[in-house]
Amino acid sequence: MAATDIADEPVPKKSKLPLLIGLILALGLGAGAFFAVYSGKVHLPIGGEKAADKDHKKDDAKDSGVSFVALDPLIVSLGPESPNRHLKFAASVEVVPGHEVEVTNLMPRILDVLNSYLRAVDVADLETSATLVRLRAQMLRRIQIVTGEGQVRDLLITEFVLN
Repeated sequence: MAATDIADEPVPKKSKLPLLIGLILALGLGAGAFFAVYSGKVHLPIGGEKAADKDHKKDDAKDSGVSFVALDPLIVSLGPESPNRHLKFAASVEVVPGHEVEVTNLMPRILDVLNSYLRAVDVADLETSATLVRLRAQMLRRIQIVTGEGQVRDLLITEFVLN
């Protein structure tokens, strides 16, 4: 009979108050930490000083306007299998103000990269208008690699003629 008396007694329920208090404290501390970082009262070391300097440089560049450096026109022969024998290409690069001289000094390398890339592109890709966006993105990325990060913003194609 002793075994049945133990089984019949109800098991006391654990209190959920400590779990509720912990949850409320976690939410409160998380919200407080978010507010402190968001308002600028606490600075996180993520990115260090370089990230803050880059943000200030970007703001200064936006305020000071836009600069363009014109590329020399390129005439690329497309090969004997193409009905169009040449591609005439002219463009300008949008440069962060203050970096015009550096980009101009690297102009031979930029033209070499563009000439090499345009020679390697399939003629069928040059003839479709939809691929011009992809070609522009590829050429911009190659120019940014040559000039270094943060100097060239965009590539503006001013002439793209197959003849």
